[in-house]
Amino acid sequence: MIELKNVSKWYGKFQALQDCSVSVAQGEVVVFCGPSGSGKSTLIKLINGLEDFQQGDILYKGQSIRAGMRLPDLRKRIGMVFQHFELFPHLSVLQNLTIAQEKVLGRGAEQSREKGLALLERVGLKAHAHKYPSQLSGGQQQRVAIARSLCMDPEAMLFDEPTSALDPEMINEVLAVMIELAQEGMTMLCVTHEMGFARKVADKVVFMDAGSIVEIDSTEAFFSAPKSERAQDFLQKILH
Repeated sequence: MIELKNVSKWYGKFQALQDCSVSVAQGEVVVFCGPSGSGKSTLIKLINGLEDFQQGDILYKGQSIRAGMRLPDLRKRIGMVFQHFELFPHLSVLQNLTIAQEKVLGRGAEQSREKGLALLERVGLKAHAHKYPSQLSGGQQQRVAIARSLCMDPEAMLFDEPTSALDPEMINEVLAVMIELAQEGMTMLCVTHEMGFARKVADKVVFMDAGSIVEIDSTEAFFSAPKSERAQDFLQKILH
């Protein structure tokens, strides 16, 4: 479904990504992990055009996103959940879920409302539909952000450290929604430090360091016997 081919990116003279290649099949859950500053978030933002890149190519269902695929069309198909929720503060929870359905997908107001309420119920927040984001906890806001993304009927979902801004007790409520999505067969690319989540739902793990992909392996193989010394060191520190 998604393929990155020898992708490199620079910010001025600084090379943020170096010759990165990875493929993601439909229905696959791929976790990107590694130390802070390794390029994980930058890489995932390239996939739906939030960042540009200078070398290589990214294909979505065989079509290059650099050569002819319109970004609005791409973003309809690939949802994104950010680290800091990015909800519209001046809109109610339900309005956050309906505005893009109406403006981008052209759905009617009532159909958008029904879809939004159904997804709020799915993430356990239907009773909060008329509140504003500032009235919710961080975990609740992130679940709203996931529901908002699902309102667009995406074919794949990108998660950029969705639990890193949350208090520890709120992390599980967000991970529970993500685990359910994975079990239903949603194609997911997740940047996360939640190794328990990775072990439970990921099909494979991409380990990055210093802008490069150091290792790609099945989840079981990565956690039981990582091939690179750098991954071994990272796992030893993070799992303890």
